[in-house]
Amino acid sequence: MSAETPATPVADGVDFEGDFGLSLLVLMRAYRTVVEAALGDVPQGARGYQTLAVVVRGDQPNQLALATYLGIDRTVMTYLIDDLVTAGLVERRLTPVDRRQRKVVATTRGLTTLQDLRRQVREAEDRLLEALDENERLAFRTLLGRIACDVRGLDLAAAPCDVTSDPCDAAEPGP
Repeated sequence: MSAETPATPVADGVDFEGDFGLSLLVLMRAYRTVVEAALGDVPQGARGYQTLAVVVRGDQPNQLALATYLGIDRTVMTYLIDDLVTAGLVERRLTPVDRRQRKVVATTRGLTTLQDLRRQVREAEDRLLEALDENERLAFRTLLGRIACDVRGLDLAAAPCDVTSDPCDAAEPGP
C-alpha cells in the first residue's frame, strides 16, 4: 500500500470502515442526488419511477398490492397513481375477476418512458459507482440485489421505504 493510499476509506475526515449504516446513508443521499436529475420529469421522482417499473413488471394484482410491495402508504399510493395517470404513464383498469378492483397498467407512453429512464438511471448509477471497475460494479449490484431480496422476508412495517421514515430525509428538513 502506498503512502498516498489510506488504509481505510476516509472522506472529509470521516472514517467509513466498519460503519455500515453511515456508508449506506451517504450512498443513499448520493444516489438520490445523481438520480433526481434523470428523473426530473417523472411525477414524484424516484418513487414514481420505482412504481412505474413495478407496474410494468405486472405482477401486482391491484393498487393495494402495489402499495404493500413498495412499502408506500396506500393513501399516498392513490395520489402517486393519480399523478402517473395524469402524466399518461399508467392507467387503472377493472380487473376481470373482481370489477371492484382496479389493476394499474402501463400505457404505451409509460413503457417507452421507462425504457428511456432506465438508461438514464443506469448512466447516473455508473457515475455514482465510478470508484469501482466494471467487474466490481457488477459484483456490487449482484450482492446488493441478493441482500435486498433477502430482507423482503423481514417484517418491514417500519421499513426505510415507508413514507414517514425515508432514510434520505434523515438529515434534511421535511416539507
